[in-house]
Amino acid sequence: MGMSTGGVGGDAKPTINVTPLIDVLLVLIIIFMVITPLKPSRFEAKVPAEPKDQQDVNVKPNPLTLVVAINKETKGITLNNENFGDVSDTEKLSNKLKEIFKERENNGVFREGTNEVEKTIFLKSPKSVRYGDVVKVIDAAKAAGASPIGLQIDDLTE
Repeated sequence: MGMSTGGVGGDAKPTINVTPLIDVLLVLIIIFMVITPLKPSRFEAKVPAEPKDQQDVNVKPNPLTLVVAINKETKGITLNNENFGDVSDTEKLSNKLKEIFKERENNGVFREGTNEVEKTIFLKSPKSVRYGDVVKVIDAAKAAGASPIGLQIDDLTE
């Protein structure tokens, strides 16, 4: 750092040259930007393609579809309209899903066009159900091996 001696009459007024400090600061900023770990900043969502002609589409439900629903009044959980406890105890649901997935693996039930066992689950829940209760059911499904899990958060009549 240099000091300039300015002024008349020999009075030296010290001033700091900040140019080298700015250079060092910029180098440090670049170093910290490079070594900072990157966080994932996106959530992958698969959106189904819309059929070209809505009137000619005759959709038949897949017999392998698993639908887990949460009742907002009783906090009860149903799997394909069969009761499996409530959100406070999801072990019964988890055990049933494990049993279904094991049976599908033994019978060779695969996703269409792949060699993966069909483990897709759809979770229906009204918006008025607490977020924590929905997460408990999702965690139970994931613990059973379900993947992917589709969410429907529309207000249901149940």
